Amino acid sequence: MKKETKYISRDNAVSKLQAYCAYQERCHYEVRSKLISYKIYGDDLEEIITELINDNFLNEERYARAYARGKFRIKKWGKNKISQELKRRKVSAYCIKKGLTEIDPEEYYDTAYTVIKKHFDSQSGVIPIKKQKTFAYAYRKGYESSVITEVLKDLIGSTR
Repeated sequence: MKKETKYISRDNAVSKLQAYCAYQERCHYEVRSKLISYKIYGDDLEEIITELINDNFLNEERYARAYARGKFRIKKWGKNKISQELKRRKVSAYCIKKGLTEIDPEEYYDTAYTVIKKHFDSQSGVIPIKKQKTFAYAYRKGYESSVITEVLKDLIGSTR
């Protein structure tokens, strides 16, 4: 059963959203959705978002950086998946690019190697099938095909 939200005042909405944004980084899309759930539309919605940006509660570049860092370090996602999820949240291409700079290339390769090796070792069967399944898995995790191919070459070269 869907909970019916009644209209709340502009000042009340601003204070609720300040707390919402202070708790963790938010993107404009999430804040806009929250305002709509409070039944705030049009000029009021835009003014509140502008106020949150001016008071530095809302910063899309900061959000993209934190999102990329978190998803890479915690969930071991690749750049493609991070980028795709940020696009789904309507983050600008500029902010996505800035967010992905948070990922160190060496750490990225090391993480990809660890993720791919773990999955490759868990597969049974002949090497070509293991390689195919591992490639598909790593691709779904968001790693670029060039990185996956390079890691698999290193991995299979070291097992022979």
